[in-house]
This record gives sequence, C-alpha cells and structure tokens, in this order.
Amino acid sequence: MAEPGTRAAEAAADRGWRLRHLPVLVIASVLMAAVAAVAGGLARGADGALGAAAGVAVTAVSYTVTTVVLAWADARDPQLVLPFGVGVYIAKMTLLGGVMVLVASTGWPGLVPFALGIAAGVVVWTGVHIWWLATVHARRVPR
Repeated sequence: MAEPGTRAAEAAADRGWRLRHLPVLVIASVLMAAVAAVAGGLARGADGALGAAAGVAVTAVSYTVTTVVLAWADARDPQLVLPFGVGVYIAKMTLLGGVMVLVASTGWPGLVPFALGIAAGVVVWTGVHIWWLATVHARRVPR
C-alpha cells in the first residue's frame, strides 16, 4: 500500500492526467455525430439528422461536464469526487428528463433519432474510453 500523500504527489507532478483522454473522446463523439446525422437523415430526413446528431452532442457535452467537474473535485480533494459526481449526475438526469418531456410534448419527428443518438453517443464514448484506458493509459502507468 502506498504511503499517505504519495498519490497526491504523483498527481501534482502530472497535472494534466485527469483530462488527458478528453480530446480523443470528443473527436470520437464528433465523428459519431456525423455518422448519426447521416443515418438519421436517411431514416427521417432533416429532423432525423438534426435529432440524431443532437443526441450524440448531448451525450458528449454531458460526459465532458462530468469529466471536468470530477477532475476539478479530485484535484482539490479526492473525497469530493463522490458528492460532486452524484450531484452532477442528478442535475444532468433532471435536466435531460425535462428536455425530453418538453421535446416529446411538441411531437417533433426527430425525437426518436434524438434518443437513439444519445444511446449511440453513450456506446461510442464508453467504448473509446475503455480503449483509452486499456491501451494508451496502460502504457503510461508505471508497473
């Protein structure tokens, strides 16, 4: 087991480690948004293209906000990660639920592609994040 303060000293020596993966994940999300826009456009026209791309964008923004907030909390005190993580999660799900209810009440034809875009964004973000941790990050961690 590491001595107390060892993790903090290592983290201080490499300040960017908490956000180093973010550009790769954002690029993957932008590419997925383009693919989703094409698929949504073929399935439901302009509304489908907009809805699918917006769904992926909502996921990317949501995960980016979480990443930045958790990185900030961890840099201050690792014990802040759980309360800030739960707080951000509750705020995001409340906001997303409210947006989905409002959009559903309009009868917009892009709602289903929007929901599918959210799902696709989650799959891509999670998959690329797993790839990052298993390959790129694993090579950086001393063993």
